[in-house]
Amino acid sequence: MYAIIETGGKQYKVQVGDLVKVEKLECNVGDKVTFDKVLAVGDNEVTLGNPTIAGKTVTGTCTKQERGKKVIVYKYKRKSGYHKKNGHRQYFTEVKIDSI
Repeated sequence: MYAIIETGGKQYKVQVGDLVKVEKLECNVGDKVTFDKVLAVGDNEVTLGNPTIAGKTVTGTCTKQERGKKVIVYKYKRKSGYHKKNGHRQYFTEVKIDSI
């Protein structure tokens, strides 16, 4: 059985036991997390929401609060000597899906 959830402006296809990296959530390691925006649930037959399925939730456990790999942002304009190098590391939360 799988579900499609929305969190942090993104959509994720999850199954029980999956480890999912989502946008930073306000939780501590070991806390339970509930996702209310369930867009679809399916196994052999798919149930779609309009836009969400009322009464369905996906629960998980927060396993990590970390930062991702560094992304280099480099700006450059030729002939003028302008260049600027900047780095960014996005915060994320890793969640282990317990039940759908």
